[in-house]
Formats: sequence, structure tokens, C-alpha cells
Amino acid sequence: MNKQPEAVGTADRPLSLGQGVTWVGFWDSEAGLRCNPYLVCDGDEAVLIDGGSRPDFSTVMMKVLQAGVSPHQIKALVYSHFDPDLCGSLPNLEDMIRRPDLVLISAAPNHMFIRHYSTTSRMVSLAETGFRFRFASGRELRFTPTPFAHAPGSFVTFDTATAILFTGDLFGSPGAGDSIFLSLTPTCHTDHDRAHCPEGRGTCPLHDLARFHKQVMPSTLALRHAMATVRTIPFKALAPQHGAVIREEKDAELAIRTLETLENVGIDGVVAQDPQLTDRSY
Repeated sequence: MNKQPEAVGTADRPLSLGQGVTWVGFWDSEAGLRCNPYLVCDGDEAVLIDGGSRPDFSTVMMKVLQAGVSPHQIKALVYSHFDPDLCGSLPNLEDMIRRPDLVLISAAPNHMFIRHYSTTSRMVSLAETGFRFRFASGRELRFTPTPFAHAPGSFVTFDTATAILFTGDLFGSPGAGDSIFLSLTPTCHTDHDRAHCPEGRGTCPLHDLARFHKQVMPSTLALRHAMATVRTIPFKALAPQHGAVIREEKDAELAIRTLETLENVGIDGVVAQDPQLTDRSY
């Protein structure tokens, strides 16, 4: 039975997000990013989402143990895409979990890359799961594709018990201050130049959010399609793989509006700076 950690915003301990959902993340000082693996527990079963990088495996596993969860309770590893900051610790996790029935759940296009981290676990595609993982109690994690946001096989995971939506790189951002929760003020909801905070804050969380997506997402169309998909899901909180958890409805709405109206994302920004790119023949 897992013990719910104290619900505080600091990052040095596991953090309960509600009804069996625990943040077990870490700060990656080299990349300047907070990485956010999440543990979902129900009874004696657990699922680890976007388990983290190899160098930080010990940090994540220590928080899993501090949350009162035995590695052997983890029945499935869910990976929203194939980046090493999510999948690098896969061999370490398999060695600790030691379950012959451990499954690795991701979209089929991701498996061709994830298999290079390890081939010990049985890899199961979203389609094979019926786009859901069901705990013995009936609680479900539901998977919804968000293609090319940012990988071809990217998807989001919705927990039916808490209505938390685990979004992978969507809604990610560099840094996040001392709290893992997004902190917006009424001024953030006004119309102003987000590159310069009227309140004199060091950085604007929404400016950082937009900048991250311009760099990480491949195109404006892919990002807008993902935002349209997110709007169809009845979430109460957004839990990205980087940056801050968004738990206020008005803040989530502002984050979605910021991203769905963002221009010059990815390759579109490159072309905008050099329109001749579209006219070149090779």
C-alpha cells in the first residue's frame, strides 16, 4: 500500500497530486529542465509514466521508494515518446522491477526507437491495449494520440480517477522556479508583452512555455492539432514531462490559448526567417 507524500510544492521529495498519483521527478541541471516522471498507484498495482533519464535513475527510484511503493508493484512503463530523458533509465527499471509480465506501453512508431534502450520487457502498442490500461479496480489510464507533438508517436495519458492529463512534452517549459506547480498572477491573464513582465519577475512562465514549444514542436499545425485534441479531454490538471504542473482551470485555459495561437513553430519559424527555403530546388 503506497503512503501519500505531503502535498507541498518543493522538489526534494515525492509529491502527491491526488488519489494515488505521485510526482517522482528531478531537476536536470545540465539541460536546465525539470523532468517529471509520474507514478500512478491503485491498490497493489502501479504504473510509471515517462520514467526518466539514466543518470537520474537513482533519484527517481528513491522517490518511488519514499512514496511507499515497491518496484515489484510496477506492472507497466508508459512512454509518451522515445527521448532519452524519458527512456534512458529503462534497463535500470527492468533490473529493479524484475517482473516477467512487465509491459512497456507506447505508440507503435515509438517502439522502433525504444527497443534500442532494452528488449527485455514486452512492448505493447496503444492499439493493442485498446488505448487504455485498466487496473484491477476498474480505474483506467486512457491514451490519446497527439501525432508529431513532438514525435510521430506522441500521445497523452488521462487518469480517470483524478482527471489528471499526463501530456509528455506538451505544456513543457524550461525551469519552473522552486515549485513544481505553475504560478500565475492576475497580471499574467492581461494583454501585455510577455517578453517583459510588468511585475518585474525574472522570467514569464508563458513566454518560456511559448519559447519551448517553438523549439521542440515540429510545426504550427502539429501543435494546433494537439491543442484541439487536448480540448476534447475532460482534464482537471495538466502534468507535463518538463516544467510545471498546471492545476488551475483558468491557467490551463490560458496555456492552451497561448499554444493554439502560437505562430512560427518549428520549421515554420525557420521558413519565416528565410522564405526562399520554400523556393529552392535540390
